[in-house]
Amino acid sequence: MQDLLLELGFEELPARFIAGALNQLSEAITGRLKQQRLSFGNVVVFSTPRRLAVLVEQLQEQQEDMVEEVKGPPLRIAQDDQGNLTKAGLGFLRSQQAEEKDVLIKSFQGADYLYVRREVKGKPTLTLLKPLLEEAIANLTFPKNMRWGDYELRYARPLRWIVALFGRQVVPLEVGPLRAGQISFGHRQLSGEPIVINEPGDYKEELRKNYVLADAEERRSVIWQQIQELAREHSATVHEDERLLQEVTNLVEYPTAFVGRFSQEYLAVPSEVLITSMKEHQRYFPLHDAGGRLMAAFVGVRNGADNHLDLVAKGNEKVLAARLADAKFFYDEDLKTPLADHLPRLEQVVFQEKLGSMGDKVRRVEKLTAVLAELLGYREQLPTALKTARLAKCDLATQMVYEFPELQGIMGEKYALAQGEDPAVAAGIREHYMPRFAGDDLPETVEGTLVSLADKLDTLTGYFAIGRIPTGSQDPFALRRQAQGVVQILRRRGCSVSLRQLIAAAEKGYSNLSLGTEKLQALVDFLLARLRVILLEQGFSYDVVDAVLTGGDDRVPSLVSKVQALTDFRSEAAFGDLMIGFERVANLAAKWDGAQLTPGAFQQADAEFHQAVQELKEASLPLAETGDYRGLLEMLAAFRSQVDRFFDQVLIMDPDPAVRGNRLALLNEVLQLYRLCGDLRLVVVNK
Repeated sequence: MQDLLLELGFEELPARFIAGALNQLSEAITGRLKQQRLSFGNVVVFSTPRRLAVLVEQLQEQQEDMVEEVKGPPLRIAQDDQGNLTKAGLGFLRSQQAEEKDVLIKSFQGADYLYVRREVKGKPTLTLLKPLLEEAIANLTFPKNMRWGDYELRYARPLRWIVALFGRQVVPLEVGPLRAGQISFGHRQLSGEPIVINEPGDYKEELRKNYVLADAEERRSVIWQQIQELAREHSATVHEDERLLQEVTNLVEYPTAFVGRFSQEYLAVPSEVLITSMKEHQRYFPLHDAGGRLMAAFVGVRNGADNHLDLVAKGNEKVLAARLADAKFFYDEDLKTPLADHLPRLEQVVFQEKLGSMGDKVRRVEKLTAVLAELLGYREQLPTALKTARLAKCDLATQMVYEFPELQGIMGEKYALAQGEDPAVAAGIREHYMPRFAGDDLPETVEGTLVSLADKLDTLTGYFAIGRIPTGSQDPFALRRQAQGVVQILRRRGCSVSLRQLIAAAEKGYSNLSLGTEKLQALVDFLLARLRVILLEQGFSYDVVDAVLTGGDDRVPSLVSKVQALTDFRSEAAFGDLMIGFERVANLAAKWDGAQLTPGAFQQADAEFHQAVQELKEASLPLAETGDYRGLLEMLAAFRSQVDRFFDQVLIMDPDPAVRGNRLALLNEVLQLYRLCGDLRLVVVNK
């Protein structure tokens, strides 16, 4: 057993590329080792901005021998009547470099075939590693690939060196102009000479001696520990930001944290602006006091040792001061202009080429907000909701949001409050973008809820109308996120309104566009698909979810209630009665040809069953209307006895067409009542 090490050395990779590329490389190597029947122990990965490395421990030195059977032509083709091999049979042997003594006859799918059994001797691992690793390297991809120099390999950044060791032996890889060896490199500034890696097990410590912490998890832990220690020294706290911490981890090889400061005057600017500037532009960690208020200080992380750290801090303070000065200027200037005065400028901002300007969108959202307030029962908040809709996009024309697009909505709220707008309007401006991402908060105010729904429904309807419908994993306009937001808000608020009704209201805002039947159904299905994802993530069974969502109902709270009720009822003894009764009804109701009931042709059993169906209908429809789906399921389960009695008394497929038509029509009426709970055909009974 020997250890295998592969290190790829680059010019500095973008931080966001590293984790995905490292995972690709590790899976490519281990997957190919398994394909080659090579067993191994632990797999350890390393990454820094300048390297990706995989260490495979205890890799066997010789491939396992293997006996394999290769299927050839059917026996009727491979042999003649005397049992001699035909040309087809002999050709198969030649192709497998086999002799007649190696031939087997085996049955496959009811026919006899010619097989060849042969022993395949295992090869030395070292001879297999060269093509295996070269293929893994060649297939490594990044979000953005470029061709470097005069060779064909396309990578995010130029590949500068390769270390490939199996035990103490170099694996002679050739990738473009590079040849693998034992030579690696330490920190760009702190390490002098190239590093010789004698064997894979030395890799981590040799790099550490040369100021590189190759283990990303160790580096992350060191960074966070240093940040917390500095925060405690300054009687401050740091809010953990995993995304920022991960990015900084992938920006440095030898981290050293330091504290910097900025002028107190900048604290007059909203903290969101300062934090965004520090995090997004400079990758700093803002410091807060014990009360959670932002302090005029931050923690940065340098890629180097602690020498001349005071100069490093001053340099970073100077850079940040310039950014904050710009932010304060933008803020002060924006405050001079009322939000509503930015509305004319939105006419020059394109929403979508075929869907008009942001000014057009504001007018559509305002009209749709009024319709939603009526539909959802929020008439009292209509004036403030309309004001929110009118001002919601105005901050897009401000200098601050132009510089910091991620602050859209947030700055709208700040400016609205500073200019004396109703707090509900200000909050609604911020909330109408919610949820911004998976797991984000939902709007709390009625104004934010109405405008968020109107904004998202307008976007979805417009994009579907012009045929910009997401396919596969492609969703360049983030329509899935918009749809998920609509579903989550409707569920949270208990808005039991048809999705088709909401879409139709949004469609009226587009005078020159129409969804049509096909695109309307596609959009409804798209929204329901988002609900399906949410319900599955919450642990509901796929068959129950699918049964409910394909039942024809498109009211989100109603659908969620049905899924919950059917899930709970599944554990009850009466669930069996529900499904047996449904299956007996559904199997024959499928033969119904649309004929109407003819009471004059009723026999006594038909009349009695008709009366039972009418009583069931009168009792069950109110339950469905009030959302008591548990009660509805219990009632339908109890109705099994009536179904069984009817089936015992009569022949459903009676030779008399009138009698048969009546009985099938009655079963269809019962089936429609079952469908109030969903399409129960999709429920897996013996699960």
